[in-house]
Amino acid sequence: MTHLTDKLIALGETGQRPCSDAVEWCRQYDSLPAAWAVCQRGDWMLWLAGRLAGPKWSLARRPLVRAAAECAMLELPYARDEWVAGIALATCQTAVAWSEGEASDEDVQDASDAAAADADTAATTHAAYAAYVAAYAADAAAYAAYVAAYAAAYAAADAAAARDCVLSRCADIVRAIIPCPVLL
Repeated sequence: MTHLTDKLIALGETGQRPCSDAVEWCRQYDSLPAAWAVCQRGDWMLWLAGRLAGPKWSLARRPLVRAAAECAMLELPYARDEWVAGIALATCQTAVAWSEGEASDEDVQDASDAAAADADTAATTHAAYAAYVAAYAADAAAYAAYVAAYAAAYAAADAAAARDCVLSRCADIVRAIIPCPVLL
């Protein structure tokens, strides 16, 4: 019988493998639904959802884009100034609008480019990644959650607790938007 972890590792054979911590954590679960229900790492969940979400710019990626953008928005309170927060927020809002069919691929590209042009700050850089996950690989989505967590950690006195809190909030966002994927 194939274990959940074998299936996760197989998903990474065509690209980036799941991190060893994620694989080790999953060993305690017999099924993906059991793990999905309790996972506190939104970055891991986005990685998996992204691997299974379909081709670039496909409608199947819309929930992934929305979840990645909402996770990236967790970083906004840690932006250094209002201008940066505004660019990052606009980029994430464009990604959400695309996920709802209310923005075009070109709108997302333009918002991503605008954020990338101001990429001297973490907030805009990672908002751009969240927006552009519609076209790029799943890793960008996981990266958006990961960076949101680390931005919070760097701004907080207790870095580990802040990082864990943001990753847990990302996990809740992912679960609310993306149903547990099916691993074949």
